Amino acid sequence: MGAGKGAAEQARMAAERAAKLRRQLEHAERAERAWAAGAAGEARVAAILDSLQSKGWMSLHDVHWPGRPKANLDHVLVGPGGIMVVDAKNWSGNVHLRNGVLRQNGYSREREAAGVLEQAAAVAALLEPQHRRLVQSWLCMVGQPDLQGLTVGGARVQGINTLSEAVQALPAVLDPGTVGTIHQYLANLLGGTSSPLLTSAKIAAAPPDFLHASGPAASLARWRTARHPADDPRTIRPPAPLPANRSRKKKPGCFAVLFRLALIIFAMGIFLNVLSGLKPDAPVVPIPTPPVVTTAPGP
Repeated sequence: MGAGKGAAEQARMAAERAAKLRRQLEHAERAERAWAAGAAGEARVAAILDSLQSKGWMSLHDVHWPGRPKANLDHVLVGPGGIMVVDAKNWSGNVHLRNGVLRQNGYSREREAAGVLEQAAAVAALLEPQHRRLVQSWLCMVGQPDLQGLTVGGARVQGINTLSEAVQALPAVLDPGTVGTIHQYLANLLGGTSSPLLTSAKIAAAPPDFLHASGPAASLARWRTARHPADDPRTIRPPAPLPANRSRKKKPGCFAVLFRLALIIFAMGIFLNVLSGLKPDAPVVPIPTPPVVTTAPGP
């Protein structure tokens, strides 16, 4: 090895490590800026939603995504206009909505639009049937304050400048008592120490008078304190009768009858042959030989 080659190789390897570390640092800095922008956007959206409390709206922020322990929902809003799941997006660059497709810098953001639909579906699964249809999916665009529209999947896109006005323009579908009950119910489920499971088994198995209660708020309150459906005799159903074809024996076909008859005849033939072989042979009776008479010739 020539002079200085070893040191040069070490310098080359150190330069490669430094370049790799610089790339990792740049990636970490971009991620930090994105998270910081996202947090700032969520805080701005939360402030607007909280300001709607005087209009009868109640909000939840940074709560569990039902069924996904490691994910969260940015905002859940409950009020006269229904239940809204709001996902705040603080995107930079050229963001537009055209023909129901949301794009950023020319790239489709259908995954993000589908994500808020999944969030709303998860929240709806926690509610009673009559309330599930009132859940809406909203994307609030912080960096595009005047953007408005609807994606092909049904998610509403609303700029932050028109968010408050758009929420208040929704037609009333819930009374104040129901709003408070649903908000408290979701706060208990989504704000707990663990993400709630996605199941509606208790609702589906509930007594008929529960599913069709006269008041939604009273019905929801009863569900939270109801006994387990298995303890209610009204939910116990008798076992279903067995199908008729299981209780009847199948009749043998013609081929089976002929086959059985042939087996019987064959067995009887073998049996008769065996019996005939067991009979003793009849004794042989000797037949007497007639005497021979010799006649002498005459003289």
